[in-house]
Amino acid sequence: MSYLEDLIRRKRYANRWLRYRLAAPQVPNLERVFLGKTVVVVGSAPFSTKPQGWDDSFRVLTINASQMAAQGWLPQPPDATLMQFNQIEGQNAAAVEVRKVLQNQKTGLLCILNWRHDLQRLQKGIDAFDYRYDELMLMSRHERIALMHRMTGRLNLEMEGEAKWSNGVVGAALAIKSGAANVILTGIDPLSKGHKYNSLNLSRMHKETDLEALHTFSEQRLPIFTVDPHVAQSTNLALWPPRRG
Repeated sequence: MSYLEDLIRRKRYANRWLRYRLAAPQVPNLERVFLGKTVVVVGSAPFSTKPQGWDDSFRVLTINASQMAAQGWLPQPPDATLMQFNQIEGQNAAAVEVRKVLQNQKTGLLCILNWRHDLQRLQKGIDAFDYRYDELMLMSRHERIALMHRMTGRLNLEMEGEAKWSNGVVGAALAIKSGAANVILTGIDPLSKGHKYNSLNLSRMHKETDLEALHTFSEQRLPIFTVDPHVAQSTNLALWPPRRG
């Protein structure tokens, strides 16, 4: 990196840090949904597995269109869904496919990440592919950064796309911060490619950042588990169900 490039980057960082500090964001909290519950965070990388001991007391948090990856074992709509803003109006192949497979589907609480326009435009966009919800909320970029800062101890101002946390890891952090008794990851693998709901075989952008976060969660001995043995091996997360004794 040249001196000029380094200077530009430092200036960008300083500006972003100042905006973050001035925003003074609150850490998002969904205790009303997750407090005291076992929460299954469902990704689509590219398969998901029904956790052992599944019953109606479990809560389910899906990411974008990952509820379609759980069709085989999830008998009702998820309790909550995190959806990236680009899924609403984006014209890239992945966003178009998300809207296609979620046509006429439903969730409980729909949380849109980093929406930059007015609420009316958002509701119109969601209505266009007839995705239904019981409650709608927004999570800003600054609120997401605050959440992950609190949960990892690292202030990540997301200077590049590769440096962002994936929504699956954000979902796990959100559930723990909201008082979940246990969090079970399924279909969330930083080393995987592809999604269950499409055949695009896209690589994941957040590999190193996600591995770092999951290692941190493991080191903190947070009650975050995975049902996938290969993910347990690569992240140091414990396998679900936890061993007794």
